[in-house]
Amino acid sequence: MSALSRFFRSKPDPRNALRPLWHRIVEIAREKEWYAQYRVADTVAGRFDMITAVLSMVLVRMEADSDLVTPSVYLTELFVEDMDGQLREAGVGDVVVGKHIGRQMSVLGGRLGAYREGLAQGDGVLSEAVSRNISQLEPSDSVALAAALRKLAQDIAATDAQALLAGGIAR
Repeated sequence: MSALSRFFRSKPDPRNALRPLWHRIVEIAREKEWYAQYRVADTVAGRFDMITAVLSMVLVRMEADSDLVTPSVYLTELFVEDMDGQLREAGVGDVVVGKHIGRQMSVLGGRLGAYREGLAQGDGVLSEAVSRNISQLEPSDSVALAAALRKLAQDIAATDAQALLAGGIAR
């Protein structure tokens, strides 16, 4: 291999290793129980709410392990990449996609903080965060939904780091 070809060879995208985890997050967010049992609105907004909730549970877990900090950045980049694609598919033009992504990142940051606090402080705080951040058909279901998210967070916390990175979240 010539020096020139080695110079121009592209490096593998480090995010590729996190794609199985990203796909598992989306898969969990799309599970029927969230929409049927916990009455999350089966709308674009409701599905976005569940993706950000599940992603937040994973990011909270990753924050707890210093070896997972860099992968958490790549995982967040996959979220941005996916949302960018979804927006474009929905017809949002190039000129405003960046603004939409900026808002979605702000939403994710706010929700991550609210869920982190709720997981740390107790069921009432988590239920309030769920009530504010997840579109439900009946707001009174936020207590049950918060309990289900806490259980998910516990399952994720019990997952070995390597299994987590590979998308091995047991349910």
